[in-house]
Amino acid sequence: MKTEDFYYDLPKELIAQVPLEDRTSSRLMIVNRETEEISNKKFTDIVDELNPGDCLVLNDTKVIPARLFGHRPEKAEKIEVLLLKRTSNNTWECLVKPGKKMKENTLIEFGDILKGRVQQITDDGIRVIEFFYKGVFEEVLDELGEMPLPPYITHKLKEKERYQTVYSKNVGSAAAPTAGLHFDNALLKDIENKGVNIAYLTLHVGLGTFRPVKVQNVEEHKMHSEYYEINEECAKKINESKANGGKIVSVGTTSLRTLETVADDSGYVKAQSGWTDIFIYPGYKFKIVDELITNFHLPESTLLMLICAFANKDLIMRAYQVAIEEKYRFFSFGDAMFIK
Repeated sequence: MKTEDFYYDLPKELIAQVPLEDRTSSRLMIVNRETEEISNKKFTDIVDELNPGDCLVLNDTKVIPARLFGHRPEKAEKIEVLLLKRTSNNTWECLVKPGKKMKENTLIEFGDILKGRVQQITDDGIRVIEFFYKGVFEEVLDELGEMPLPPYITHKLKEKERYQTVYSKNVGSAAAPTAGLHFDNALLKDIENKGVNIAYLTLHVGLGTFRPVKVQNVEEHKMHSEYYEINEECAKKINESKANGGKIVSVGTTSLRTLETVADDSGYVKAQSGWTDIFIYPGYKFKIVDELITNFHLPESTLLMLICAFANKDLIMRAYQVAIEEKYRFFSFGDAMFIK
């Protein structure tokens, strides 16, 4: 299986640069795996697609303002540091640009209240940086950091909260679980009122989201690990829905990867936490997730490969061509797809 098999040509003007004013006003493409029918609706129609007894599973991770800009002492330069994963209280794995300036033991300053020192450089170029500051690190980040928007978004985000889901709670992500950006509290209430169970798990999105597939053979790609948590309440809702014949509906690829990591061979889950580096591509046998709400993903990305595994690759690539013809908005701030 070649990485190039997952390429498609996307006009740049279809990359959504800003979020819609109303979260729920995006479009919704519905892809039926059984009939291979593709239909175009609006996102609020998702209520009609869900049934009483189903379980909608959302990722309640909260994005930190993880993008920092600094410089080496007494240097007129701009070095970008993206926090990816906390390895101890004051130490983080980071992506750095330009990396060649950030050798081991290099000091970097971010204003007067934050400094960092490169402790280690991993084989794949990740910098492990120890930070020095006064006060609470999260408050320092709020003051100095910017939301870590993907590089294809060139417009400045006016409100930080628009890169958070309305139910974001557990701090720790370097990127938003973007399928959840389409929901507001009123829509979630409508879904709940229909008799759909709503369960929240946590997966802190890390390097896997930013790292392109550089190998020619898909199977050789290595995913980085990301931290997840499923509590007792979440596990109970999922298991009860499944036992009663309801469908498990994953909101986003992050929820799906977590569910498929923790599910046993019977498709049930237990409350637990840990790290996952699961890489899902065509040929994978799904254990628990029945339906998926997701955005439109980058060509040759692990996320597109996951979608092609969940449905049929030819069907998904055809759906993407329909989306281009219908001028859907793509990527993080774009429109949504419901695969059933």
